[in-house]
Amino acid sequence: MNFIEELRWRGMIHDMMPGTEEQLQKEMTSAYVGIDPTADSLHIGHLVSVMMLKHFQRCGHKPIALVGGATGMIGDPSGKSQERNLLDEATLRHNQASIKQQLAKFLDFDSSAPNSAELVNNYDWMRDFSFLAFIRDVGKHITVNYMMAKDSVKKRLSGEATDGMSFTEFTYQLVQGYDFLHLYQTKGCRLQMGGSDQWGNITTGTELIRRKAGGEAYALTCPLITKADGTKFGKTEGGNVWLDQRYTSPYKFYQFWLNVSDADAERYIKIFTLLRKDEVAQLAAAQAATPHLRPLQKALAKEVTCMVHSENEYAKAVEASEVLFGNATATTLRNMDEATFLSVFEGVPTFTVPKDTFPIKAAELLATATQVFPSKGEFRKLVQGGGVSLNKEKLADTEAAITPDELLNGKYLLVQKGKKNYFIVKAA
Repeated sequence: MNFIEELRWRGMIHDMMPGTEEQLQKEMTSAYVGIDPTADSLHIGHLVSVMMLKHFQRCGHKPIALVGGATGMIGDPSGKSQERNLLDEATLRHNQASIKQQLAKFLDFDSSAPNSAELVNNYDWMRDFSFLAFIRDVGKHITVNYMMAKDSVKKRLSGEATDGMSFTEFTYQLVQGYDFLHLYQTKGCRLQMGGSDQWGNITTGTELIRRKAGGEAYALTCPLITKADGTKFGKTEGGNVWLDQRYTSPYKFYQFWLNVSDADAERYIKIFTLLRKDEVAQLAAAQAATPHLRPLQKALAKEVTCMVHSENEYAKAVEASEVLFGNATATTLRNMDEATFLSVFEGVPTFTVPKDTFPIKAAELLATATQVFPSKGEFRKLVQGGGVSLNKEKLADTEAAITPDELLNGKYLLVQKGKKNYFIVKAA
């Protein structure tokens, strides 16, 4: 496989330094991507560069993931209006270990092949670097004029930010440039990849390698991913969409991809999956013929959820979606674990009653102990019209008693009024 051709048809190339493609065709090459370790999980904004590394390894080259322990302590000004909070070493080490676990789902770190992936942390070579040594050995090779010409610096200095730009942030591109030089010298790394906002920082590295080591290195960036409406990719009302299910459940993760627009789905399926060109073309044709069936979104959601979580979690997410939007059975609901149940019904009005309330008659529970219904009369009327379900089963008897055995996960009762109105009664 040709790496550049693969990225090109997927729409994943924004800028590329001359000679990059020739270098990759000539020999197995090492390339790195920097990952910000400010949290103990990646979010889907990181996935573009992770997928670049994955394609790179699949094409026979060696990927290096650099966790920016040192640069994470500084803060990259690119695209930011403020300095970030600085992290202590213990937090950075914890975040690094967590990130490696997630990266292992995409990259092969364990094989004995010459192109097995590596994880490095720039804190390991920066922590003992004295300030005087740094400005002597690195700083003198890059002029202030060169640094001031970078877009990330110019935008920050001429922007709306009232705090300006600290010297700490100004030096970021030098520190990142030194990372490239260090990896070039110690691991033969010839290429750095990243988002298009990193072009200035990456080319500072290639310039440092040229001036200090007399070597040649390359840069490649991918476009910053946005949604078709121009808004930021990967953000929801609840914030970032995380890869760690402690922060974003597999169900919500699956739903994010399932609900992207048609225009976004056709772009995203090229970027975030390993589906071949002909497979994507078939799905796009099916989407054009039957857009209501959303084949692109379904394939995208399946591929990414399986890759990040597992096929089992994907299957559970599909089942959970059926509970809310389809014709799921009571059995499906009973088999759902508590975390998925709460994720599916997040925001649904919830009434809490003491656990010893059960057993209790349905009318008493739903119209007196809780306010699911304003009166027993309205409850009976809707039951007689077939409009009330408990745990996805139609309620036929207004005098039926609800026992503790009927509680989902030992504590929840799902009440449905009509087709779309859900309520939860929680026994606590």
